[in-house]
Amino acid sequence: MDKYVVDFYRRIYADLKIDSEEADELKEFLSKLNPPPDKILWMRATAFRIASEFLSSDNREANLSLLKTLNCMVHAIETNCLEPKDEDADNGGSPMDSDVVSEFYRGVLQQDWTVDRDDASHQALKDFFTSNVPDAASLAKVRFLAFKVASEFLVDDDDTSDQQEERRKNENLLRGINAVVHAFEVTCLKPKPLQLKVEEKTPPGVDVSRMTISEAVQHLWTLDDNRLDPSRDYTMHVQGGKKPFWKEDKAEDPLFSYVNPQILQQRPTYKAFIALLDNYTPHTGQTEVVTRAEQDEINAFLQAIMQTKPMQFCHHYCCNKQSSSTQIPSDTTGFVRLLHEIWFDLYRREASNDSSGFEHVFVGEIRDHKISGFHNWIQFYLQEQKGTVDYRGYIKPRSQNDALSEDDDHLLTLQFTWHGVEKMVGSSFIGVSPEFELALYTMCFLVGEQVNSVQLSTSSSGVKDVYDLDIVCHKMAQDKIGTSYPEIKSHYEE
Repeated sequence: MDKYVVDFYRRIYADLKIDSEEADELKEFLSKLNPPPDKILWMRATAFRIASEFLSSDNREANLSLLKTLNCMVHAIETNCLEPKDEDADNGGSPMDSDVVSEFYRGVLQQDWTVDRDDASHQALKDFFTSNVPDAASLAKVRFLAFKVASEFLVDDDDTSDQQEERRKNENLLRGINAVVHAFEVTCLKPKPLQLKVEEKTPPGVDVSRMTISEAVQHLWTLDDNRLDPSRDYTMHVQGGKKPFWKEDKAEDPLFSYVNPQILQQRPTYKAFIALLDNYTPHTGQTEVVTRAEQDEINAFLQAIMQTKPMQFCHHYCCNKQSSSTQIPSDTTGFVRLLHEIWFDLYRREASNDSSGFEHVFVGEIRDHKISGFHNWIQFYLQEQKGTVDYRGYIKPRSQNDALSEDDDHLLTLQFTWHGVEKMVGSSFIGVSPEFELALYTMCFLVGEQVNSVQLSTSSSGVKDVYDLDIVCHKMAQDKIGTSYPEIKSHYEE
């Protein structure tokens, strides 16, 4: 998503204006993009950052056009993605006093914003909007005035100052406007509820019926718009590597030091997934009881993931690849029912109805003083936060030619303890969405083999990581998922 947004912004800024056709294109772009709530502030901040690339050091008219274009961009983001924070905004708030607001902005924009301002400066902005809550009719004008007042500070064409100093002043001006708009948005506006949308199931120009499982997995990776960015959304520290039989702990710190809480709390599939994780007891041999509330959570999760690209492609791919011995319902309702059966229907491991595919793969189980399953990074992070998981280091690659594990890798083989029980070797995708993993394992289970050899190319921080993987699937109770996980055979960088 990030590169897509940046490239689009640069194209819009190229001629320093937005005509009616581009305004419609911008609206369509935002509607199709459908950004999750935690990405909206990033999109606005990025609009300012890219705008700075088009600043002129000595052309005031060009910079005026840039400010007008940037204001249109921000207006489109706010109109399409945000709404008044006050539910009674249509009847509440105060009529805006333009003179008071403008004078306040002048004081703000004269400050030096090229250095990081202290919290007091940003709090003063928020306090102003909190004390002067505009009514709904004034919201757009309050933001527009920030750009109008900023135009007073643009460099005149006949200014004789050196260009480097004038560029610094212009960049300071954009930072100041961004600070004002940020305080305005977080104080007066809130993200609109995210509505997941049905997407194309088939990649353009691709015959799905001829795609190999490896090609399908790579396409799933491309479709995972909900995947997290290790440079922004979470921080992972792989620390020391070890062989599985080494006794010492090679990691003093947790694997994850940060995961953006807004993503976990606000993105529909993440939120629905997390709601399921506390529905199970960790030890096998204890019969699971699914309450009505827990069944509702399962249904909500399945409905949420079926509105995403990866799961829709999974359904389409399975329908095209099914054999005479595997019947895949072509309708969404029937496919959701099948997903429930293979992932959530209970079966016996040690006792009646003490396990399910979802519990084993994503939550983890303890049996005979050993951890089985537990192949999900979100569960790992949440259990680390609770203090029940102790990360002990990553497992060193088998070959000296393999790339070492790094903090931005999207796949990791690791060792850890959970509730005091050790898992000598575990493996997991990192940062991927719940729908990606469920789609991947479902495809391999329904129309793949017990061991599916795939090659997956990922990229982080400009580095392209290539993994040769086995996606392993085992059945339980004849037609249900017993386990599924990635096994890294080799890893190299391009």
